[in-house]
Amino acid sequence: QVLLVESGGGLVQAGDSLKFTCTASGSSFSEENMGWFRQVPGKEREFLAFIGGAGATIYYHDSVKGRFTISRDNGKNTVYLQMNNLKPEDTAVYYCAPALGRAPAGWFHSWGQGTQVTVSS
Repeated sequence: QVLLVESGGGLVQAGDSLKFTCTASGSSFSEENMGWFRQVPGKEREFLAFIGGAGATIYYHDSVKGRFTISRDNGKNTVYLQMNNLKPEDTAVYYCAPALGRAPAGWFHSWGQGTQVTVSS
């Protein structure tokens, strides 16, 4: 079983930056493709970014290209999301999860608590 914990959210103003971390216990990230996702109340979960197990393959949703950067440190079982130039529409709860392409892995259901970002105008 994989336990994921997200941290780094907060209340910020438009144009500010945040850096999220996602740490795993009970497993290693070394062979897991990982992704970041977010969800707004009343809307479906949205894909943001993907990183392969070794960090060689990275891609983003068009809405965050140029602003968000995904990275990982397998020695720390950690994946990061650097977010710059935040906008009010980025307000959401952010989650990490094992990923297959632009979706969570089909077998995955043990979502962490997520971390809240609120961006004021």
